[in-house]
Amino acid sequence: QVQLVESGGGLVQAGGSLRLSCAASGRTFSRYAMAWFRQAPGKEREFVVAISWIGGSTVYADSVKGRFTISRDNAKNTVYLQMNSLKPEDTAVYYCAASAGLPGNRGTEYAYWGQGTQVTVSS
Repeated sequence: QVQLVESGGGLVQAGGSLRLSCAASGRTFSRYAMAWFRQAPGKEREFVVAISWIGGSTVYADSVKGRFTISRDNAKNTVYLQMNSLKPEDTAVYYCAASAGLPGNRGTEYAYWGQGTQVTVSS
């Protein structure tokens, strides 16, 4: 079992930055691929980025490439999402997710989810 708790969301102006954190419980955190998804009001959940269990492999959605960076600290059981050059269309609830498999881009690959943290980007 893995429990995930996101933090770091908030209100920021367009062009600004935020850093999200996802703290995981469980001693096997380092064995899980981790990902961030987001869901805007009235829209389906969409993949943002994923990272392999050892951090050597990452997958980014085209919409965030060059602006967002995922990283993880297995000693702290935490995965991070650094978001730069934020745009109003990045506004969404951001969810952290964990998978025992490879770092894929489908929500169905992830068995564990956090409660989400709101990110709002004003224009």
